[in-house]
Amino acid sequence: MPKPNRRTAGLALAAALTLAALTTPATPGTAAAAAADGIPPLTDEQGRVLTLRGWNLADKEHRGDRALESITERSVRDLARHGFRFARLAVFWDDLEPDPGRYSEPYLRRIERVLDWAARYRVRVVIDAHQDVYGPAFNGHRGIPAWATRTDGLPYRPHPDDWFAEYFEPAVQAAFEHLYEDADLRRAQTRMWEVLAGRFARHPAVFGYDLINEPMGRMRPGEDMFTAARRIEATQITPMYRRLAEAIRRVDTRHWLFVEPTPAAGEGKPTGLGRVDDPKVVYAPHFYNAAMELGGDYDPSSGWLENYEAAVVRYPREQRVPVVVGEWGPMNSAQPNMPRFYEDAIASIGRYASGWAGWEWCYGGGYCALTADGRFAPNKERTARAYAVAVAGVVRSETYEAGARRYRLSYIPRRGGGESELSLPPRSGGWRVRVSGPGRADTRTVPAGEAGTVRVWAVGGRGAVTVVAEEG
Repeated sequence: MPKPNRRTAGLALAAALTLAALTTPATPGTAAAAAADGIPPLTDEQGRVLTLRGWNLADKEHRGDRALESITERSVRDLARHGFRFARLAVFWDDLEPDPGRYSEPYLRRIERVLDWAARYRVRVVIDAHQDVYGPAFNGHRGIPAWATRTDGLPYRPHPDDWFAEYFEPAVQAAFEHLYEDADLRRAQTRMWEVLAGRFARHPAVFGYDLINEPMGRMRPGEDMFTAARRIEATQITPMYRRLAEAIRRVDTRHWLFVEPTPAAGEGKPTGLGRVDDPKVVYAPHFYNAAMELGGDYDPSSGWLENYEAAVVRYPREQRVPVVVGEWGPMNSAQPNMPRFYEDAIASIGRYASGWAGWEWCYGGGYCALTADGRFAPNKERTARAYAVAVAGVVRSETYEAGARRYRLSYIPRRGGGESELSLPPRSGGWRVRVSGPGRADTRTVPAGEAGTVRVWAVGGRGAVTVVAEEG
């Protein structure tokens, strides 16, 4: 979602509304203890416990004949070479259906090209129906086509230095309400998803579908942002998700459906979403801090992270659905407290979520994971660490000790065995791997400077399998 200048006035309003909550630190450990209960893990079709770690792939600048041009094979190859096995791919309805009922075959082929690269490098992909400020009817933003935009003649004023504030423009809010309420627009949206999911249901790289990026809506007089968000989530966004789930299931019964709250959830407020009756739903909130998006550094004493964690676990615990954080990460990762932020954020997300996708896998400045010459931007190398991609059993513990440069996984193999898989990112000294208990690995070493995949099998006997990977 972010652009170089992301949320300033819009989130400044949110920050002001939540200042009291954000300046009251949570009790250490409370949120983590709550998160540990009642949230199921993400699983694959073999029943293995999955962890998704990766980044967003997005090209908002190019459209039409140049759509997705900035996402290249190099992008996907470099993602995999750093040990990441997950991507959230932004696609745009305005490119897919430029005129009512006319779906762009060239655009579908461009999506397929990216998916083919992902399959080649063994990267799982969630296809994200992305929108920013609704779509191109509003100052050329991306997402929902201009022909599906209804404003009731209300005003819209661009905010070139604060584009997120445009969500609060009356015309934009009206457009969202019409999308949710107008029968013909509902049909168009469900048909779009039928076309998209029907085309890629059998593609080996596809893991799921993110039904809409950061949905918003219309505030009523007297409502603050958070009251409005809960109402819109409960009465408009939840019914939309139910419609889209039914549409996708007509063409694809296999893949996971990712549902997002409004961006208000990022400020540590519980969502108002209701239940989506489907056996493969993932809750996919985003994880951005208003103060940091305004240019500030991470403040570990603010209590923001603890408040966010305590709030975000409520919906998945109530609905018994897994969690994957669909976007996160600061624009300026070079601030003094950013090393602490990355450690705290990854630890927090790991307590309640089955994975995450950082924003954004690109080459350059701002939010890009990599500099123009392909090196990690400051502190973003901290996201590349060892983890278990898939575990054929019940995980007892999983730790990464940065100081000791050691990763450890312990699990109870399921009856009948199965293959577990670890991802080890490149390290200058390589990796040494050892297994104890009733298991064996397909390798004991990973060469210096290379990412490694380690496969582990249970070999009979009782007790836990423990895998330790040490750098150097």
